[in-house]
Amino acid sequence: MTAIKWLEEHYADEFVKGVKDIDSLAGIYVKSEEVAMVPREKASLEAHRRYIDIHVPLQGAETIGWADCGKLKYSRGYDDDKDIEFFGDAAMTALHVAPGQIAVFFPDDAHAPNIGLGNHRKLCIKIPVKFSGC
Repeated sequence: MTAIKWLEEHYADEFVKGVKDIDSLAGIYVKSEEVAMVPREKASLEAHRRYIDIHVPLQGAETIGWADCGKLKYSRGYDDDKDIEFFGDAAMTALHVAPGQIAVFFPDDAHAPNIGLGNHRKLCIKIPVKFSGC
């Protein structure tokens, strides 16, 4: 609830790239990113064990590939320092997310963000959770 309330209050704020605490006691933070989009065939599925991701496009829509993490076969290994695991599998489906919409990914949701053309601006809100992995 804290992340959604923050998003409602700050969605229209001036865009500034970087990382900002939303609730330091709960470990919730937001990454403001200006990202180069990639073609679908170059987008890698990723998953996180310690965070739920809320993707919020601000300028330009994005497509995000999705797959059930438990059904993936080609892990490239989990990086504990960066809390990320990449996969060589193809996405099972794709979500088209426009400004004004959000996409929520739990640790068992592998996702391939930033699919499209050009650049776009987005927020990625990170909410800590406990998860053992795919």
